[in-house]
Amino acid sequence: MTRVGFLFDLDGVVYHGAKPIRDAIDFLKAIHSIPHLFLTNNSSVTPDEVVDRLRGFGIATVDRDSILTSAQATASWLEHRRPGFRYYAVGGAGLQEALAEYGTLDKNNPHFVVIGEGTGISYKRLTRALNMLTGEKDPAQLIGTNPDHNIDTTVDGKRALVPGGGALIAPFAVAAGIEPFFVGKPHPTMYREAMRRLQVAPPNCCMIGDRPDTDIVGAAKLGLMTVLVRTGRFTPEDAWPDDWPIGVSKPDYDVASLREIKLEPLLERLGQAS
Repeated sequence: MTRVGFLFDLDGVVYHGAKPIRDAIDFLKAIHSIPHLFLTNNSSVTPDEVVDRLRGFGIATVDRDSILTSAQATASWLEHRRPGFRYYAVGGAGLQEALAEYGTLDKNNPHFVVIGEGTGISYKRLTRALNMLTGEKDPAQLIGTNPDHNIDTTVDGKRALVPGGGALIAPFAVAAGIEPFFVGKPHPTMYREAMRRLQVAPPNCCMIGDRPDTDIVGAAKLGLMTVLVRTGRFTPEDAWPDDWPIGVSKPDYDVASLREIKLEPLLERLGQAS
């Protein structure tokens, strides 16, 4: 029997900040025995923080192995590219924890300068990183956990936006005059890491997300099945983006809620793909 799997974006798909999206929770309970991962471009959160939130919504089977943040994907990619790498990072606890699992913090001569969401950016750190990136001998490579300009959050119980990795890395890239390498969605590295963990091939993997410009386009380019659920940033009233890449498939399913998905036909289609 063909192994199939699911990838789920989080904010806007499974929850809005501290509030669960009930149709998504019901869908997750229905597929609890099928391999799946939760993907988030937010590099500032730790896997344990995500697990605690999901368990609070009643998803009892979730654990650390069910979570893949862009920070984790970045750390794994760096370890694969340069085992025992040295790094200098600006970002939140999730980024620092993920990098420390594989690499060694180096404030003088790192192989990589890694930027993600969270507090910590300052003139002093920007200056330090700038000289690491432009050194005459063995300059560091600039790595972004994700290219998002902003990400969803909750402030005082209300939905809000905070700067994303793509915005926070911009001063470093402009100052150094170099282009960063991004790991998170929609770039392929994060999807490939997720499928490696699930041990599924692209045609047998389904990405469920709320943003055409990240979740859907990146997965579609790799040949995954895609489900756009309009419970997040992209609403049922929003028109399809005019700048959608030519030759890239639109979502296999475009729904207002995951309640509209009939699971058995979807699973049959995934299992028959090759």
